[in-house]
Amino acid sequence: MEDPRIVELKERIAKLKDELGPGLDPNAIVARHIKLLHTYNETKDTSQMLIAIYGRMTQKTVTQLHTELGLPLSE
Repeated sequence: MEDPRIVELKERIAKLKDELGPGLDPNAIVARHIKLLHTYNETKDTSQMLIAIYGRMTQKTVTQLHTELGLPLSE
């Protein structure tokens, strides 16, 4: 006989898969989110490098440029 906790977890998994919708694979969704996060981080890093270069050219700090450009100082 299967442990009641395992049965409950399997039922919860089945319910969550139903909520995702037919044909949607949770692993594919997670993989897509990870890919999007990588893209976001690469874009953000590149933007910060460009802001730093501009800061050196204009003799302003990154903080000053963030303020001037209306960008957040933290994430």
